[in-house]
Amino acid sequence: MQIEYDVIIADTSRLILLEKIQELDLLRKIFEQVTITDEIAREFGGDLPDWVVVRSASKKNLAYNFDLDPGEASAIALALELNSTLVILDDYKARKVAQRIGLDISGTLGVFLKAKNLNVIQSVRPLLEKIQQTNFRYSQKIFDQILLLAGE
Repeated sequence: MQIEYDVIIADTSRLILLEKIQELDLLRKIFEQVTITDEIAREFGGDLPDWVVVRSASKKNLAYNFDLDPGEASAIALALELNSTLVILDDYKARKVAQRIGLDISGTLGVFLKAKNLNVIQSVRPLLEKIQQTNFRYSQKIFDQILLLAGE
């Protein structure tokens, strides 16, 4: 059974990584619209496509900063306020916090798998190769697991 979400929240690093590999539009192709917070928009620092919506998390939830960077903390804080939300995070500590409080999460590589399953892309391998040309790091074990899951 496929779960659909009303709101998709992406943290700053996901936007930056996808922009670096020239695949930011992949989020639109999969989710149509992505939500970020004011903090994430500031951290991103560039122009955002019109399919990215900026919303503020309440001060009450932001006060919990979760011992994370402001973008990740604000993404989790906003997700706590909304129903049917998927948060796209790769940072290990942020993922653990989100899981501990019961949020649904995905990572960038999970987004690639979803894109392949939806036939938005033919293969995840070229995207993984693009990532290897950046300063973002995933272990070879993770890449191998993603390729296995993608049937590549």
